[in-house]
Amino acid sequence: MEQPDALILKMQNKNEIAFSRIYAMYSDATYGIIHSIVLDEAISQEVLQDVFIKVWNNSGSYDSKKGRFFTWLLNIARNAAIDKTRSKAYKNSKKNLSTTNFVDILATSDSLNQKVNAIGIQKFVAALKPACIKIIDLLFFKGYTQVEAAKTLDIPLGTLKTRNRNCIQELRTLVLG
Repeated sequence: MEQPDALILKMQNKNEIAFSRIYAMYSDATYGIIHSIVLDEAISQEVLQDVFIKVWNNSGSYDSKKGRFFTWLLNIARNAAIDKTRSKAYKNSKKNLSTTNFVDILATSDSLNQKVNAIGIQKFVAALKPACIKIIDLLFFKGYTQVEAAKTLDIPLGTLKTRNRNCIQELRTLVLG
């Protein structure tokens, strides 16, 4: 997609029609990035609106000499989605899900891959070394950040990152055979 420089410039001058066109051009791709991180439709829509409010309010900070508009926009979206998943309210909402939610997800899912992802990965994780199980459990199942996991395991952050990378590679080998 060719970058709409004239439209971006108009938006930076607070032209609402230009902003509306930019929203129409980029909202679907931006939503996709947000949803891949947040994994909740309603929250993804909320974050999408927050992102475009930030784009409108901070449009003057975009500089085409530093990179493409789409990259700038996706960085804002990615950061907003990550911030949302790290918020206390989001974490609490995810802790309070009942098991019936998961039964409904599996019962209504048409995709075999989604079912395997939802219930099958744990057996592969269980086949890993105990250190890998702890790291993957904290980072992927419990939603810890790498910093939080390193503190919990009382190891340096760099060590955690290296072990995580090695554990994921080992897990990939197990899953893909």
